[in-house]
Amino acid sequence: MEKRKILFVCMGNICRSPAAEAILKSMAEKAKLDNYLEIDSAGTIDYHEGEEPNARMKYHAAGRGYFLKSIARKFNPKVDFEKFDYIITMDNEIFSEINKLDRGRQYRSKIHKMTEFNRLIEADEVPDPFLGSQEGFEKVLDILTDACRGLLNKLKDELQR
Repeated sequence: MEKRKILFVCMGNICRSPAAEAILKSMAEKAKLDNYLEIDSAGTIDYHEGEEPNARMKYHAAGRGYFLKSIARKFNPKVDFEKFDYIITMDNEIFSEINKLDRGRQYRSKIHKMTEFNRLIEADEVPDPFLGSQEGFEKVLDILTDACRGLLNKLKDELQR
């Protein structure tokens, strides 16, 4: 079975994408699929490069049993487009930015919005909780958990083919 490589992308790589990374890693481990998936995250800006995830996001995620351990990095089009099977963006702006970086339009099929995978929660994008309230972090985790379940089901189907 060939590994599937998934990259989650938000703006700074300190809230949404590291949370999605931790959630999917946890779900994959429980489903005994962690050996078949490579999961990473990145941001479209380098402002937080080298930093740990946001403390508030770490706190709220830990309350659900998800532990954010990644270190922020910037999306690298020269490497990431080629390396990853799925490049999953958190909001419409990030989706648009990543598509613009694909100048030759050869990676369009790899680029997705996180909410494409939602099954229960109706959402067009994953809002950035950085400047918001505590409830915003919980809402983001709800959306990400739903989307990661949908994504994991899709990946299970692919891996079984």
